[in-house]
Amino acid sequence: MSTRLSDYQYDLPPELIADRPAERREESRMLVLDRSTGTITHQCFTDLPDFLSPADLLVLNNSRVIPARLHDATGKIEILLLEKRKELQWAAMVRPGKKMRVGTLIDVAGTQASVLEIFEDGTRLLEFVSPPNLEQYGEMPIPPYFHRPADAQDKERYQTVYARDPGSVAAPTAGLHFTEDILNTMSHAFLTLHVGAGTFQPVKSEDLSKHRMHSERYTLPADTADRINATKRQAGKIVAVGTTTTRVLESQKSGALMANSGSTEIFIHPPYEFQRVDALLTNFHLPGSTLLMLVSALAGRELILEAYAEAVRECYRFFSYGDCMLIV
Repeated sequence: MSTRLSDYQYDLPPELIADRPAERREESRMLVLDRSTGTITHQCFTDLPDFLSPADLLVLNNSRVIPARLHDATGKIEILLLEKRKELQWAAMVRPGKKMRVGTLIDVAGTQASVLEIFEDGTRLLEFVSPPNLEQYGEMPIPPYFHRPADAQDKERYQTVYARDPGSVAAPTAGLHFTEDILNTMSHAFLTLHVGAGTFQPVKSEDLSKHRMHSERYTLPADTADRINATKRQAGKIVAVGTTTTRVLESQKSGALMANSGSTEIFIHPPYEFQRVDALLTNFHLPGSTLLMLVSALAGRELILEAYAEAVRECYRFFSYGDCMLIV
């Protein structure tokens, strides 16, 4: 158990960072990590149903990524919409910031936007004259480590096949492997957490107790809560698809789950003890990230780093468009 940032680092050859998806969603490899035995096996994502029993329940995040990256009419100012605050007001990241002072008015996304406020973290509150036309002018907010602009392929593939509720500015990437056919072979239920840009923010404090997580909005529907409760009563396992799903479930009060909406700032890291989630399907995460700390809390830091080293040796594809890991 460690609460030091330096203990959550690993070496990753840059050529293993996947900046394009696999040709087909379901073609990803899947490293399976068994916590009870410490064994690591190499499978394909299509083998996932073999690791579930009929009593188990997959829980997935059905948030839809919005084309949130915009450029003004000059092409010199970039805006990343973060959260809709009112009908015409958005919190946003902008660059270069020196061009976006309070009162600045720019032409963007088929309308105009002005800067109402600058927050402590440098983000802005923008007010639009009319709703921005994101479908025509927006770009998918692919991760910065892709080192390329988004294109037509990203519009389809940086989105899960079951995405429904618009609001995320980053994909819940563990779900990118699913096709509708594969999903329909397993018992499953949905919740919604809108992924914010904070998912890319690095941990800057060596002492993890000083790190403050970003807040993300979620909705846990009644039918999903009921199905989770029923699964637990029948001794089935709750298999979270992704860290976003995990954060929602682990944010709930003890006892039987109930429908709930709100926001969560939960920071899951060792020695956290899980209350809701029994198994986790997730992608491989960045060194020193809060997501790597979350999976370390579930499986143990040493075992996770051993699995990551094995994945590097076996040339797995890493991060958002990469392969996946099943922790059972």
